[in-house]
Amino acid sequence: MKDLTSSLYKFEDLINGNYLYVDKTEFIWSLVKPYKGIYFMARPRRFGKSLTLSTLKAVFQGRKDLFKGLALYDKQYDWKQYPIIHLDMGNCKSQTADELEQFIFDKLAMIAAQFGLELQGASNSTRFEKLIGDLYEQGPVVILVDEYDKPILNNALSSHLPDILAVLKEFYSTIKTCDGMERFVFVTGVSKFAHVSIFSDLNNLTDITMDARYACMLGYTQDELETYFGDRIAALAGDGDLDEFKHKIKDWYNGYRFHYTSATVYNPVSLAMFFESGGEFNNYWFSTGTPSFLLKLISKQRFDLESVLSSPVSSFAFDAYEIDNLNPLTLLLQTGYLTIESATKRYGDTAYQLCFPNLEVKGAFETYLAGHCSGLQVDQVKDSVYILADAVTAGDVDGFMEAMKVFFAKVPYDVHMKDENNFRLLFFSIFMLLGISITAESKTNNGRIDAVAANDDYVFVFEFKLDKDEQIAMDQIKDRDYYRRYMNSSKKIILVGVNFDKDAGQIDKWTIEPV
Repeated sequence: MKDLTSSLYKFEDLINGNYLYVDKTEFIWSLVKPYKGIYFMARPRRFGKSLTLSTLKAVFQGRKDLFKGLALYDKQYDWKQYPIIHLDMGNCKSQTADELEQFIFDKLAMIAAQFGLELQGASNSTRFEKLIGDLYEQGPVVILVDEYDKPILNNALSSHLPDILAVLKEFYSTIKTCDGMERFVFVTGVSKFAHVSIFSDLNNLTDITMDARYACMLGYTQDELETYFGDRIAALAGDGDLDEFKHKIKDWYNGYRFHYTSATVYNPVSLAMFFESGGEFNNYWFSTGTPSFLLKLISKQRFDLESVLSSPVSSFAFDAYEIDNLNPLTLLLQTGYLTIESATKRYGDTAYQLCFPNLEVKGAFETYLAGHCSGLQVDQVKDSVYILADAVTAGDVDGFMEAMKVFFAKVPYDVHMKDENNFRLLFFSIFMLLGISITAESKTNNGRIDAVAANDDYVFVFEFKLDKDEQIAMDQIKDRDYYRRYMNSSKKIILVGVNFDKDAGQIDKWTIEPV
């Protein structure tokens, strides 16, 4: 297999089209070899969930010919054909319960027609149950549900959500009702909601979302990258340093971890698009959809993103969550914007240190966060960050501060920086974006905001005060020795005390002292 594509999600098309397929069928074998299996797995979008279901579908269609050369081909498996209900919710755009009922009805009708059957019953749950019963006459039924939560995520802030949840609860509960007629069930989605019947009524469902055995089932490990893509990487690196090029690919697209003991994996779609674009480092995964719902939730709940990234969190952050009491942290984890960096055992519990998976996610998320907090377009945010980075590179403190003033001057009046939490989020995201190009970080606590921006020659140590005095900010830098760790770096250290006027939404004054 030699060709590569990011736009095909059918296993059959990948194999017959001679496209490259990273062999994940050892995992598939673990799922299908028991007499019966009912599973759920959550993964971020564009992570291979649809392709996984398509692969499972080929297995239960008995298509052994498609698996020649793959791990599953030589396993002790009967390759029996089963009746399959493949329900794809990915293209559901329903905004009301009635629209969702119609969408489900149309899906069931198409599936029934494939088997020469007609739907029977007054409700979709009854029709679903009757369809399973009719198909069971041909043998135990396989049910594959893709993106079960799409109607929920699309309507998370809608007044229609309770009715939509009720529809899904009734419909999905059929899977439990028909347990005795099922050979295999696999349900995928982005999130894990506690009050959908899939997790309350459907208690025979095995959740493998954070099962160490399946942590690398979706996505590519470093070994898989080098085994399957080694020739492409070498060709793209050309006469450059191959190891350095590999490291850059890893920084950009690796980093997702679905169990604290497991290896990290690459986003498969981002990686495919990277190769298809001729090795151009760019944001591919994030460009398929912006997290507007997440950003609104972060602002509304005054979510402390910096604290989450600097302090360990408990295992409760990974649990299924209540749709009527959304936790931004859980949602950030389940949607792939944050992932596990490391873990330690504490008093019988596991504490997780979280991080952005990679530069692709970090840079894009921080850009959209800064845009959301400032009310500016993302291109305006990026342009301002480039100017700030240029000023640090040149050692131009006044230029840096003037660029900050210009940035804040662009902020629309109706989103002025009078909310201190909003200002902190904006400031944090700006310095995190600077960290993509240069060394930059911000730390906030106890009413103060301090930050560092550095390159090979300069270190700027900032202290920002809100409605106080720039000299107070400077004195605090000195009193707390914020700059001490840079004293032996041979870099020129410049201290900058700044006051920010919240009412004006603008930097007021600053003072500069070299060390």
